[in-house]
Amino acid sequence: MTKKLPHEFYTRTDVVQISKDLLGKYLFTNVGGNLSAGIIVETEAYCGRGDKACHANNKRTPRTEVMFAEGGKAYVYLCYGIHHLFNVVTNVEGMADAVLVRAIEPVHGLDWMLLRRQYPQLKPALTAGPGAMSAALGITTKLYGQDLLGDTIWIEDHGIIIPEKDIIASPRVGVQYAKEDALRPWRFRIRGNAYTSPAK
Repeated sequence: MTKKLPHEFYTRTDVVQISKDLLGKYLFTNVGGNLSAGIIVETEAYCGRGDKACHANNKRTPRTEVMFAEGGKAYVYLCYGIHHLFNVVTNVEGMADAVLVRAIEPVHGLDWMLLRRQYPQLKPALTAGPGAMSAALGITTKLYGQDLLGDTIWIEDHGIIIPEKDIIASPRVGVQYAKEDALRPWRFRIRGNAYTSPAK
């Protein structure tokens, strides 16, 4: 039996573990009445305290306000003024942890994904990389703050468990400004999955 991840999944305090646990889960969107979904195959963890790569590291701004909410909300922000990036807010209220979902393997609503991305046919680049993934699923900043137990964007458990040996841990992407924190191995990919974004 499949079900939406419960509130308690998101309010746990270990964002790195949650980032791993999201691998193999199904991310759904219902945008404009059009249902799309894919298996999460790549994530990155961000900690609101002592992690210079995190937007909310020791600071609270209008953009990061939702990161300080109780876990289970969507944090969507615009990168380079072009790409809408989807993050899962985790931990208890005030802690500002989040997991960036970087890639999915399409499983439902492929026609809508192809149309949104203006692709003629399925290929891994359709949903590999956080900007591409969000575009394929119809995720934009309009979904900022959405409850992940609602009916617009949510995550389900279909019983897939990724063994630790099949999870590749490596440094996060595009956070060189974070200096030593850029070296944290907090990017997680399912080994051998064609839909993960390219290695750096």
